[in-house]
Amino acid sequence: MSESQNIEYKSSWHEEYLDWICGFANAQGGKIYIGKDDNGIVIGVADYKDLMEKIPNKIKNQLGISAEVNLLQEAGKHYIEIVVTPYSVPISLRGRYFYRSGSVKQELTGAYIKIGFFRTDSDLLFQDEIHGNLFEQVEKTVDFLLTKYTKALISYEGLTRVETYEYPKDALREALLNAVSHKDYTGPYPIQISVYADKIMMWNYGRLPENWTVEDLLDKHSSQPRNPDIATAFFRSGYVESWGRGMDKMKNLCLEANIPVPQFSCKGNDFWTIFRKDIYNKEDLSKLGLNERQIKAVLYVKEKGKITNSEYQVINNVTEQTALRDIKALIENAIFIKAGTNKDAKYEINNVG
Repeated sequence: MSESQNIEYKSSWHEEYLDWICGFANAQGGKIYIGKDDNGIVIGVADYKDLMEKIPNKIKNQLGISAEVNLLQEAGKHYIEIVVTPYSVPISLRGRYFYRSGSVKQELTGAYIKIGFFRTDSDLLFQDEIHGNLFEQVEKTVDFLLTKYTKALISYEGLTRVETYEYPKDALREALLNAVSHKDYTGPYPIQISVYADKIMMWNYGRLPENWTVEDLLDKHSSQPRNPDIATAFFRSGYVESWGRGMDKMKNLCLEANIPVPQFSCKGNDFWTIFRKDIYNKEDLSKLGLNERQIKAVLYVKEKGKITNSEYQVINNVTEQTALRDIKALIENAIFIKAGTNKDAKYEINNVG
C-alpha cells in the first residue's frame, strides 16, 4: 500500500514527526508507520522497545492527546504503527498548529491574535498578543476586549452587580470565531484588532469564496468556511452553528444592544469587521459638537424610537425653522435618518454606523 492522505511511512523515528501527528489530529486522522520505506516495505526498527515507551509519552506531553501505538512484526522485523484519531478541538505543538491537506503537512502560520488600543491611526497606546489553542485565543481575546480595552457600565439590581458592556459580548465572540475559521493560514499574519474610543476594527487575512460579495454574506447563504476542520471543531463544541448565520447574528445582537450594526468590507485579502459603540449619550454627543437642543432630541429618539419636526419644536421650545436647521445638521452628521415624505417625515437614529 502506498502513502496517501491518511498514511505516512517513515524508516525511523524523528522528533519532527510530532508535526505530522499534530496535522493528522487537526484533519481526518491517519496512521504513521515507523520502520517502513517509502514504498511501504517493512525494513524494521532496532530500538522498537525504547520507542514503544518514548513515542506515547512524547505525544501526550507535547500535544496533550493520546494516540494508539502498536508494535507489529513482519518477516521477523519489528515496526510501529501510530494511529491518530481526529480531534474536535484544534491541537497545537509548542504553540504551532499543523494540519494534513491531501498528502502534505501544512503549518497554520500567524495563528495568534494581536490587539492594540489606538488614540489615532498613528498613535498606539498599548497592545497585547494572544496565544494558545484556538479556543483559548477566542475566549482570552473577548475577555481582554471587555476588561482592558473597553469600559463597562456598573449598575445594581437589588444586591446583584450588573455590568453592561459597550459592545455585546456574544457579537464580539462570533466575529472572532468567524475570523479564526475563515483566516487564510498560508499567510504569516495574525488576526489584528484595533480598538479606538468609539469603535473596534477586526482585520483578517482572507478572501471571500469565489464570486461572492459582502452583500452575499449579509443575505441568507450557505456555510463555506475556508478551514472546515477548524469550523467543525467549533461547531462540535457548541461555539457556532453550521448554517452561515454568523453575520445576521452579529447584526441582531448589536441592534438589541442599541448600537449600530457592524460593518463588513473585503478588498483583496483584507477582510474587516467594524463595531461602533453607542455614542448616543450626553458625553459623546457633546464631543461631536452637538448643541443642547440636538442632544436632547437624540436622547428623545433613543427612548421613543423617532421624532417629528413638531415634537422637536415642543421639547426644545423653538420655531419650525430652527428645528429644521438642527435636524438637517443631525442628518448630515449621519446621526439621524429620515423616514417618510416631507409632510409626514419622522427622524430615527442611524443604526447602520
